Amino acid sequence: MVDSLCGFAVPTITVDSFKHLKNVFVLDTRESNEYEVSHIKNARNVGYIWFDMRKIYDIPLTATVIVYCSVGLRSQKICHQLIKTGYLHVYNLYGSIFEWFNNGNPVYKSNGIQTSEIHTYTKEWAKWVNRGTKVY
Repeated sequence: MVDSLCGFAVPTITVDSFKHLKNVFVLDTRESNEYEVSHIKNARNVGYIWFDMRKIYDIPLTATVIVYCSVGLRSQKICHQLIKTGYLHVYNLYGSIFEWFNNGNPVYKSNGIQTSEIHTYTKEWAKWVNRGTKVY
């Protein structure tokens, strides 16, 4: 599957396919206040507004990298940057953390404890989340 919301093609991966992968790097492109409320386990918060390639210097260009945000737009743009830089196996998580969470998958607070809270970015975007406690 390929996303082209912003005029460029970025490979996507479904939640179900992502769940079966091992040895992947997971990047959360939301801002730190969103990440602290909840994130996918072992995700590295790299942000969007102040994204800097130095935050991922240790990830090999040949590694599998899964990127997400709230619904997929910010992560798609970061995926595009990674691909332009030379990363070979970059995937935007289709539906991002909202899709992950809506499908009953766990999310974790910054202290590592599982939570039922999800940061919905704004009150308007909260309509795309159908479970848990919505925070914005």
